[in-house]
Amino acid sequence: MANQDVVTRTATLGGRPRRADARRNYDQIVAAAEVEIARSGANASLEEIARKAGVGSATLHRHFPNRWALLDAVFHDRVEVLCRQADELADAADPGTALVDWLQAVAVYGATSRGLASAVLTGISRSASPAGSDCDVLLGEAAERLLQRAQAAGAVRSEVASCDLLILVNAVSLATETHPDAAGEAARLTALALTGIRA
Repeated sequence: MANQDVVTRTATLGGRPRRADARRNYDQIVAAAEVEIARSGANASLEEIARKAGVGSATLHRHFPNRWALLDAVFHDRVEVLCRQADELADAADPGTALVDWLQAVAVYGATSRGLASAVLTGISRSASPAGSDCDVLLGEAAERLLQRAQAAGAVRSEVASCDLLILVNAVSLATETHPDAAGEAARLTALALTGIRA
């Protein structure tokens, strides 16, 4: 049994597991987690997710040692979309507007993807440790690229840090995710809050 656990853990390193049965369990857990997190938010019951995935709690924890690892897997593709948007904005004529536009997109995405904002905020607070998540690292790198360009152009105050901006926009997302017009309210509040970063 111990040898089987070692094989499973090894096959999981670097992303989805390679063994067919382990990959199937992984995919079922992520699919069930997407549904449950959309319904209940980032604090969705792991036991309920395992039950809906048709696996035991031990199998879930073998693939995802903690809640944040599971949230990271659920939101990874969505975060990659945001990072691609940042890349597309990297050469915009107005770097300050490009940064604000991207941060608004992050806020709207977080507000309409229940659980994402909470996951990112927790990830930022844990990023100094080995437990920091891939999603918050990717978002942090994207934000830093846009911020540095905006600061170099004199469009954003020099003391502003990328982690500050992500905390700000994800706090807006968290506050608006249950609003009837979550996307609109997140965009409005983010635009209001970001007036303070402009040089």
